[in-house]
Amino acid sequence: MSKPSKKFDDDPDTTGHTWDGIEEFDNPMPRWWLWTFYATIIWGIAYTIAYPAWPMVSKATAGVLGYSTRAEVAKDIAAVTEANEAINTQLASVDIAEIPGNPELENYAIQAGGAVFRTWCAQCHGSGGAGVQASGYPNLLDDDWLWGGDIEAITTTIRHGIRNEDDDDARWSEMPAFGDILEPEEIEQVVNFVTSISGGTPMDASMVEAGAVIYEDNCSSCHGENGMGDREQGAPNLTDAIWLYGGDHDTLVETVAYSRFGVMPPWSDRLSEAQIRAVATYVHSRGGGE
Repeated sequence: MSKPSKKFDDDPDTTGHTWDGIEEFDNPMPRWWLWTFYATIIWGIAYTIAYPAWPMVSKATAGVLGYSTRAEVAKDIAAVTEANEAINTQLASVDIAEIPGNPELENYAIQAGGAVFRTWCAQCHGSGGAGVQASGYPNLLDDDWLWGGDIEAITTTIRHGIRNEDDDDARWSEMPAFGDILEPEEIEQVVNFVTSISGGTPMDASMVEAGAVIYEDNCSSCHGENGMGDREQGAPNLTDAIWLYGGDHDTLVETVAYSRFGVMPPWSDRLSEAQIRAVATYVHSRGGGE
């Protein structure tokens, strides 16, 4: 049996609870604390009346003040749009080739284009524009362009896209799947040849000579007799060791056997003319533009 607690004359009353002989004093909270607590309750009730707060079936209560964070954002966007209206009009109407020669316009286009790129393009090309080789997303920082790297060509590519069915003016090319045309040994031969002209080390050097014949008969019509490619039809340069999907032996065998068919959507239905020109200027300025 626990020993009773010793009490003093000035001790407050207890709550009546006892744990192993330990009793709990019934000390009231300080008055200032209670009034502060009541004030926070009143403030909370007033806030839920004045501002959006209570979730309903399809939306939250609007609040008597009608405040909306979305409305504030829309207001700020409208203010920025109005402030940039003049320069956006100029950007959309000037000859695209003249933008690099206008420092003020070019600087604005690069800054605005960077924002557009990070919003719409970085998901595939990466935040810095270095691309993702494993997925076939092109590196925009090098000097290797399938369809041309001057600012007009870049603008056209952005506006119409590549190999999509949404824009009649989309850039289009299609490499056949040579696994249905060539024998496995012939694919190995041509891959060894392509590796040799790109400056790499063929897996089997004895196949290079035969691969050159296979290449001339099946590949040179698009990639050129010397493997330098053809921008008119988006045929890659095979001699610069810059690869869209990878340049190791197994990846090249897969590319030849099954082909590749990367698609880029047209941006003319999502971006304004000023935004298209801005992001084209941004990409052109990243180091790979011609």
